[in-house]
Amino acid sequence: MSYEELDHTADIMLRVRSPSTDSLFAETALAMMNIVYGVSRPGEVERTIELGAENTENLLLDFLSEVLFLSEVEFIVFSLITVNITGNSLKALLTGEPFDPERHRGGTEIKGISYSGLRIVKEDEGYVLDILFDV
Repeated sequence: MSYEELDHTADIMLRVRSPSTDSLFAETALAMMNIVYGVSRPGEVERTIELGAENTENLLLDFLSEVLFLSEVEFIVFSLITVNITGNSLKALLTGEPFDPERHRGGTEIKGISYSGLRIVKEDEGYVLDILFDV
């Protein structure tokens, strides 16, 4: 996973780098899980997400919001995410383990994903994303 936390006054801003948009989406979602729960291990619980949006940025925000929602409502910590994007639609397979308060506490609660500062830039070696999480 290739991400770094950037300085921000009140929330958490990340810069994520990846060779493709598929892996950029997956790595951003895993970074979000890491912020909320810390390190997790592979599990047997699987969920599938299928979404469409009007553009790539909205698709990313909708996807991350859905991952966060499923995690919180179904008490799942996702540790493996595979994303396939076609146009402005995606299908993702999320694999994880049940939330364990002994192992998964101590992270930072994310209330939502912000449009503010959102940028996806294509570079020679792949994509770079700057994203802000509301905490």
